[in-house]
Amino acid sequence: MKKILLLGGARQQIPSIIAAKKLGFYTVTCDYLPDNPGHRYADEYYNVSTTDKDAVLKLAKKLKIDGIACYASDPSATTAAYVAEKMHLPGNHYESVEILSNKAKYRHFLSQNGFCSPKAEAYSSFEEVKKGLSDFKLPVFVKPVDSSGSKGIALIRDLSGLKKMVETALSFSRAKEVIVEEYVESVSYQIAGDGFSVDGSLLFRCFGNDHFDRSNLSPFVPAAASFPCTAAADIQNKVHSEIQRLLSLLDMKTGAYNFDVRLDDRGNVYLMEVGPRNGGCYIPQVIKYSTGVDMVEYTIKASMGEDCSGLEHKKPNGFWSYYAVHSPATGRLKAINIDEGVNANNVVEKYFCYESGEIIHPYTSSDKKLGVLLMKFASMEEMLDMMDNTADWLRVDVERI
Repeated sequence: MKKILLLGGARQQIPSIIAAKKLGFYTVTCDYLPDNPGHRYADEYYNVSTTDKDAVLKLAKKLKIDGIACYASDPSATTAAYVAEKMHLPGNHYESVEILSNKAKYRHFLSQNGFCSPKAEAYSSFEEVKKGLSDFKLPVFVKPVDSSGSKGIALIRDLSGLKKMVETALSFSRAKEVIVEEYVESVSYQIAGDGFSVDGSLLFRCFGNDHFDRSNLSPFVPAAASFPCTAAADIQNKVHSEIQRLLSLLDMKTGAYNFDVRLDDRGNVYLMEVGPRNGGCYIPQVIKYSTGVDMVEYTIKASMGEDCSGLEHKKPNGFWSYYAVHSPATGRLKAINIDEGVNANNVVEKYFCYESGEIIHPYTSSDKKLGVLLMKFASMEEMLDMMDNTADWLRVDVERI
């Protein structure tokens, strides 16, 4: 029986473990959290951090694995590529994955190759950022170069609170480095979604619309993504073309990607993020509802060198979304109240991470979500209205402490 090493056993990574077992592989998981629920689904578990490349390589050699997979996790994407390259297993080039996974390297690569990209510079201290800001026009983002889930990101509109914002961003960076990046105003919904390349060709992509909770403490953390995308077909084709050009330049092979794309008022395409992994918040499951394409299965097949050539583009059917349930404040969770009609007619799956009585925190990054709803809608209008006005049908009750 072929053996696969899956990096991580978090709740949202359970589908990848189940898919690997259904495909007939012996499953091994690893991370530094033994209580993660996914490990119960695997054949074996090892307490090894997914970001410790050499420790994971040592484990992989000991186990004599046939493939390694990173599912819905930015930090472990480079580890998977590193191990695959060292052991001559299926995967993408480590250097290319490192570029896609590091915001400073990624912005530099885009600029060097003629892509539309916001001006960005990397810094390793508050003093450097403060000095470097004279070269930028506010507002600008400050971001850890290597964090995930929007952790540590802040928008700098003026210099008040600058030190705290920079130090927070640095605290979320494993490399202890941040980028300062020009703010790109999007004229429409930010384009979200996932895609999949086979032998370097982007055979499948499913674009959607990012939704943000502007009342949130961190209004730049996506609260939902809805499908299909509202952008015109020619715009989507232009985005597809730019992504393909990026993948070709990086000599990417076979695997999944997660997208965040902005369009400015001149029609320019900004590939803000092309993550070399599946999207989080159960985006692959939403895409399966929308298109019938099982991105999880293809991800496992790719990591094991199985044939993925049967993949083809499928148009979305119906109207679907995920919504990340979140709290407006720190406190003790009292209840999550969903309108009865919405619960009966729109919610198709629920994944909750917290129970009543537990301490919860505001939605400053995706790891602070209370759970995820997968939803269906009767029309585009209903979908966009409900995702943009969630307070009309959902309320999180919190006891302040």
